[in-house]
Amino acid sequence: MIAKLQLQLNSSLYLRDPQSSDLGQKIVSESIHLINEIGFEAFTFKKLSGKINSTEASIYRYFENKHRLLIYLISWYWNYLEYRISFETHNISDPDKKLKIAIELISSKLSDDPNFPGISESVLQRIVITESDKTYLTKNVDEINKEGVFIGYKSLCVMIASFMLEINPNFEFPHSLSSTCLEAANQQIFFAEHLPRLSDLKKNEDPYKGNNQFLSTIIFNSLKK
Repeated sequence: MIAKLQLQLNSSLYLRDPQSSDLGQKIVSESIHLINEIGFEAFTFKKLSGKINSTEASIYRYFENKHRLLIYLISWYWNYLEYRISFETHNISDPDKKLKIAIELISSKLSDDPNFPGISESVLQRIVITESDKTYLTKNVDEINKEGVFIGYKSLCVMIASFMLEINPNFEFPHSLSSTCLEAANQQIFFAEHLPRLSDLKKNEDPYKGNNQFLSTIIFNSLKK
Protein backbone atom coordinates (compact mmCIF):
# COMPACT_ATOMS: atom_id res chain seq x y z
CA MET A 1 0.00 0.00 0.00
CA ILE A 2 1.40 3.41 -1.01
CA ALA A 3 1.16 6.12 1.63
CA LYS A 4 -0.43 9.37 0.57
CA LEU A 5 1.77 12.34 1.42
CA GLN A 6 0.81 15.97 1.87
CA LEU A 7 2.95 19.08 1.50
CA GLN A 8 2.37 21.87 4.01
CA LEU A 9 1.82 25.17 2.21
CA ASN A 10 1.53 28.69 3.60
CA SER A 11 -2.04 29.35 4.77
CA SER A 12 -1.98 32.76 3.06
CA LEU A 13 -2.29 30.93 -0.26
CA TYR A 14 -5.90 29.93 0.34
CA LEU A 15 -9.07 30.80 2.22
CA ARG A 16 -9.71 27.17 3.10
CA ASP A 17 -7.07 24.46 2.81
CA PRO A 18 -7.96 22.52 -0.38
CA GLN A 19 -6.17 19.45 1.00
CA SER A 20 -8.76 19.28 3.80
CA SER A 21 -11.68 18.08 1.64
CA ASP A 22 -12.53 16.02 -1.42
CA LEU A 23 -13.91 19.11 -3.17
CA GLY A 24 -10.79 21.12 -2.46
CA GLN A 25 -8.57 18.36 -3.81
CA LYS A 26 -10.75 18.13 -6.90
CA ILE A 27 -10.48 21.90 -7.44
CA VAL A 28 -6.68 21.65 -7.39
CA SER A 29 -6.49 18.51 -9.51
CA GLU A 30 -8.87 19.68 -12.23
CA SER A 31 -7.53 23.24 -12.32
CA ILE A 32 -4.10 21.87 -13.23
CA HIS A 33 -5.50 20.07 -16.26
CA LEU A 34 -7.77 22.94 -17.30
CA ILE A 35 -5.08 25.64 -17.07
CA ASN A 36 -2.71 23.42 -19.04
CA GLU A 37 -5.41 22.84 -21.65
CA ILE A 38 -6.66 26.39 -22.25
CA GLY A 39 -4.02 28.65 -20.63
CA PHE A 40 -4.28 30.88 -17.58
CA GLU A 41 -5.73 33.85 -19.45
CA ALA A 42 -8.73 31.84 -20.65
CA PHE A 43 -9.14 29.98 -17.36
CA THR A 44 -12.06 31.04 -15.14
CA PHE A 45 -13.72 29.66 -12.03
CA LYS A 46 -16.91 29.34 -14.08
CA LYS A 47 -15.19 26.96 -16.50
CA LEU A 48 -13.60 25.06 -13.62
CA SER A 49 -16.95 24.69 -11.85
CA GLY A 50 -18.33 23.02 -14.96
CA LYS A 51 -15.44 20.55 -14.93
CA ILE A 52 -15.96 19.57 -11.30
CA ASN A 53 -19.80 19.68 -11.36
CA SER A 54 -19.88 22.29 -8.62
CA THR A 55 -20.49 26.04 -8.38
CA GLU A 56 -18.26 29.09 -8.72
CA ALA A 57 -19.22 30.04 -5.16
CA SER A 58 -17.82 26.78 -3.84
CA ILE A 59 -14.45 27.48 -5.49
CA TYR A 60 -14.37 31.02 -4.08
CA ARG A 61 -14.63 29.48 -0.61
CA TYR A 62 -11.16 28.02 -1.18
CA PHE A 63 -9.41 30.68 -3.28
CA GLU A 64 -9.88 34.44 -3.40
CA ASN A 65 -9.33 34.58 -7.17
CA LYS A 66 -7.70 32.67 -10.00
CA HIS A 67 -4.34 34.41 -9.52
CA ARG A 68 -4.18 33.16 -5.93
CA LEU A 69 -5.03 29.67 -7.19
CA LEU A 70 -2.18 29.88 -9.69
CA ILE A 71 0.22 30.94 -6.93
CA TYR A 72 -0.97 27.96 -4.89
CA LEU A 73 -0.27 25.53 -7.75
CA ILE A 74 3.18 26.98 -8.51
CA SER A 75 4.01 27.04 -4.79
CA TRP A 76 3.02 23.38 -4.52
CA TYR A 77 5.47 22.62 -7.32
CA TRP A 78 8.37 24.42 -5.62
CA ASN A 79 7.58 22.69 -2.34
CA TYR A 80 7.50 19.37 -4.14
CA LEU A 81 10.94 19.96 -5.68
CA GLU A 82 12.34 20.92 -2.28
CA TYR A 83 10.88 17.74 -0.80
CA ARG A 84 12.43 15.63 -3.57
CA ILE A 85 15.84 17.28 -3.26
CA SER A 86 15.79 16.93 0.54
CA PHE A 87 14.83 13.27 0.28
CA GLU A 88 17.44 12.38 -2.31
CA THR A 89 20.32 14.28 -0.68
CA HIS A 90 19.52 13.37 2.93
CA ASN A 91 22.39 10.89 3.46
CA ILE A 92 24.87 12.49 1.06
CA SER A 93 27.81 14.48 2.40
CA ASP A 94 29.59 15.27 -0.89
CA PRO A 95 28.48 18.84 -1.78
CA ASP A 96 29.22 18.39 -5.50
CA LYS A 97 26.97 15.34 -5.61
CA LYS A 98 24.19 17.12 -3.71
CA LEU A 99 24.27 20.04 -6.11
CA LYS A 100 24.26 17.73 -9.13
CA ILE A 101 21.17 15.97 -7.76
CA ALA A 102 19.45 19.32 -7.25
CA ILE A 103 20.27 20.45 -10.79
CA GLU A 104 19.03 17.14 -12.18
CA LEU A 105 15.71 17.47 -10.36
CA ILE A 106 15.02 21.09 -11.31
CA SER A 107 15.87 20.46 -14.97
CA SER A 108 14.35 17.01 -15.57
CA LYS A 109 11.02 16.21 -17.14
CA LEU A 110 8.85 15.04 -14.27
CA SER A 111 6.70 11.93 -14.14
CA ASP A 112 3.61 11.64 -11.96
CA ASP A 113 4.46 10.70 -8.38
CA PRO A 114 2.22 7.97 -6.88
CA ASN A 115 2.87 9.43 -3.41
CA PHE A 116 0.71 12.41 -4.42
CA PRO A 117 -2.20 10.82 -6.34
CA GLY A 118 -4.27 14.01 -6.52
CA ILE A 119 -1.60 15.94 -8.40
CA SER A 120 -0.25 15.33 -11.89
CA GLU A 121 3.32 16.57 -11.53
CA SER A 122 3.99 16.13 -15.25
CA VAL A 123 1.10 18.44 -16.17
CA LEU A 124 1.85 20.87 -13.35
CA GLN A 125 5.40 21.20 -14.68
CA ARG A 126 3.97 22.35 -18.00
CA ILE A 127 2.08 25.09 -16.15
CA VAL A 128 5.25 26.15 -14.34
CA ILE A 129 7.07 26.38 -17.69
CA THR A 130 4.37 28.50 -19.33
CA GLU A 131 2.70 30.40 -16.50
CA SER A 132 4.96 30.71 -13.43
CA ASP A 133 6.20 34.24 -14.23
CA LYS A 134 2.63 35.47 -13.85
CA THR A 135 2.67 34.70 -10.13
CA TYR A 136 5.07 37.56 -9.35
CA LEU A 137 5.11 39.79 -12.46
CA THR A 138 2.19 41.77 -11.14
CA LYS A 139 1.75 45.32 -9.85
CA ASN A 140 0.90 44.23 -6.30
CA VAL A 141 3.83 41.81 -5.91
CA ASP A 142 5.20 43.67 -2.86
CA GLU A 143 1.85 43.47 -1.11
CA ILE A 144 1.31 39.77 -1.67
CA ASN A 145 4.95 39.02 -0.91
CA LYS A 146 4.40 40.35 2.63
CA GLU A 147 1.84 37.56 3.09
CA GLY A 148 4.55 34.97 2.59
CA VAL A 149 3.04 33.40 -0.52
CA PHE A 150 6.45 33.00 -2.19
CA ILE A 151 8.09 31.27 0.76
CA GLY A 152 8.24 27.91 -1.07
CA TYR A 153 10.19 29.39 -3.97
CA LYS A 154 12.50 31.26 -1.61
CA SER A 155 13.11 28.16 0.51
CA LEU A 156 14.07 26.10 -2.54
CA CYS A 157 16.38 28.89 -3.69
CA VAL A 158 18.05 29.00 -0.26
CA MET A 159 18.53 25.23 -0.23
CA ILE A 160 20.30 25.21 -3.61
CA ALA A 161 22.35 28.26 -2.61
CA SER A 162 23.48 26.41 0.53
CA PHE A 163 24.81 23.56 -1.62
CA MET A 164 26.78 26.11 -3.65
CA LEU A 165 28.29 27.61 -0.51
CA GLU A 166 29.36 24.17 0.68
CA ILE A 167 31.44 23.91 -2.50
CA ASN A 168 32.72 27.49 -2.44
CA PRO A 169 32.07 29.38 0.82
CA ASN A 170 33.49 32.55 -0.72
CA PHE A 171 31.12 32.64 -3.69
CA GLU A 172 29.45 36.06 -3.71
CA PHE A 173 26.20 35.36 -5.55
CA PRO A 174 24.69 32.04 -4.38
CA HIS A 175 21.09 33.22 -4.19
CA SER A 176 21.29 35.19 -7.43
CA LEU A 177 22.70 32.17 -9.24
CA SER A 178 20.19 29.83 -7.62
CA SER A 179 17.15 31.91 -8.58
CA THR A 180 18.55 32.56 -12.07
CA CYS A 181 18.96 28.84 -12.69
CA LEU A 182 15.51 28.03 -11.31
CA GLU A 183 14.07 30.49 -13.81
CA ALA A 184 16.28 29.23 -16.64
CA ALA A 185 15.26 25.64 -15.94
CA ASN A 186 11.78 26.56 -17.15
CA GLN A 187 12.44 29.44 -19.54
CA GLN A 188 14.93 27.53 -21.67
CA ILE A 189 12.44 24.71 -22.23
CA PHE A 190 9.82 27.29 -23.22
CA PHE A 191 12.25 29.04 -25.57
CA ALA A 192 13.32 25.74 -27.15
CA GLU A 193 9.69 24.90 -27.86
CA HIS A 194 8.35 28.30 -28.91
CA LEU A 195 11.18 30.84 -29.42
CA PRO A 196 14.08 28.64 -30.58
CA ARG A 197 16.40 31.53 -31.49
CA LEU A 198 16.58 32.36 -27.78
CA SER A 199 17.98 28.96 -26.83
CA ASP A 200 20.64 26.46 -27.91
CA LEU A 201 18.48 23.60 -26.68
CA LYS A 202 16.90 21.57 -29.46
CA LYS A 203 13.22 20.70 -29.22
CA ASN A 204 13.70 17.44 -31.15
CA GLU A 205 16.77 16.33 -29.15
CA ASP A 206 15.43 16.09 -25.58
CA PRO A 207 15.76 19.71 -24.40
CA TYR A 208 15.60 18.57 -20.75
CA LYS A 209 18.90 16.73 -21.07
CA GLY A 210 20.46 19.74 -22.75
CA ASN A 211 19.05 21.98 -20.04
CA ASN A 212 20.75 19.90 -17.36
CA GLN A 213 24.08 20.29 -19.14
CA PHE A 214 23.50 24.03 -19.60
CA LEU A 215 22.67 24.64 -15.93
CA SER A 216 25.52 22.42 -14.71
CA THR A 217 27.97 24.34 -16.87
CA ILE A 218 26.81 27.74 -15.60
CA ILE A 219 26.74 26.74 -11.96
CA PHE A 220 29.96 24.77 -11.62
CA ASN A 221 31.99 27.15 -13.80
CA SER A 222 30.77 30.05 -11.66
CA LEU A 223 31.67 28.28 -8.42
CA LYS A 224 35.17 27.45 -9.63
CA LYS A 225 36.09 31.04 -10.45
